[in-house]
Amino acid sequence: MRSIAVIGASLAGYSAAQQLRAQGFGGRLVLVGDEVHPPYDRPPLSKDFLLGKVDADALALGEKSDLDDLEAQWIIGDPAVRLSRADGAVELLSGERVGADGIVIATGATPRRLPGTEGIAGIHTLRTLDDAARLREQLTSASRVVVIGAGFIGAEVASSCSYLGADVTVVEAAELPLVHALGRSMAAACAELHGDHGVRTRFGVGVAGILSAAGQVTGVRLASGEELPADVVVVGIGVRPNTGWLADSGLTIEDGVRCDAGGITDLPNIAAVGDVAQVHRPHLGYAARTEHWSAATAQPRAAVRNLLAGTTVEHHSDTPYFWSDQYGSRIQFAGSVPPGAHARVVDGDVEDRSFLTHYEHDGRLVGVLAFNQPKAFGRARRQIAKPGLVAA
Repeated sequence: MRSIAVIGASLAGYSAAQQLRAQGFGGRLVLVGDEVHPPYDRPPLSKDFLLGKVDADALALGEKSDLDDLEAQWIIGDPAVRLSRADGAVELLSGERVGADGIVIATGATPRRLPGTEGIAGIHTLRTLDDAARLREQLTSASRVVVIGAGFIGAEVASSCSYLGADVTVVEAAELPLVHALGRSMAAACAELHGDHGVRTRFGVGVAGILSAAGQVTGVRLASGEELPADVVVVGIGVRPNTGWLADSGLTIEDGVRCDAGGITDLPNIAAVGDVAQVHRPHLGYAARTEHWSAATAQPRAAVRNLLAGTTVEHHSDTPYFWSDQYGSRIQFAGSVPPGAHARVVDGDVEDRSFLTHYEHDGRLVGVLAFNQPKAFGRARRQIAKPGLVAA
């Protein structure tokens, strides 16, 4: 290949560009991003950035010299709108066309929004630096915050808003946050963190509507009929992969860009990485998207190798891993937990908010969850990666 275009200039796209150069690609490299900002780190947006502890410059993924070392052409603030099936060129919103022998799709995902909330001020999602800047500005004068969705983003925002002194209520349609991923007992531990720090919760109830006056949000009406007053509403109800621009590309789109176990799509000259990639997992028997920082940094190595080879010679071997900082606690999880897995606390105490939990299935250690146990978690995480390991 003499030219490769990376579509998406956030963490996954930037990591793919780094891997291309590290693995010896010396041809023309183009990075296309929809945001006007150079690559930056997203996890601090809901934490230190929202709290005003760091500024935008501190989020940069590399020094200017690191970006220069890529010897790439950067096209930012101009999103891709179509992948031409006829000639494989990527069409941008500006009308520019980017042609390349190979393509890495790294367009990420977009937060889901509540229907009917368009044009109402004070309703926020949190995905980009601009999202976080707008929310941070409004929190300087807001006293009542309702967070819809108790996943990790919602929980982190609730934690930050509470730290800033706001009156916070978290609403979650499921009976417990993350119950499908963590199981009831561990999900309950996550839920109790909110109450430990004076944040009210409403679990097992949906949102019936948004209350507003003069174009400004004033509250949230729940399906139970209860009305929660709010100056700010933050919506964290998941994301959808950014695949609209690939509608007539010929690629298989099913909750993301369908890839083989090495990140290669239906076309051998196109790879996908990060939140947008639905990667086949042979050990699980199905394809899945992994919406976490670790996947965005780990997936590009194999995907780039396969792209340059022209065929899949390496499978992704990363173990899903994510972490979350809430109310001064570090929560870490690694593995893939199938239905029926048993959660067993092997160290510490749940009530003390310091413990290590093993998830076991068919005599195997398949997952590990830790609250404030970073060293023990690190050891257990390494154990998960060992094939055939029997739970201790």
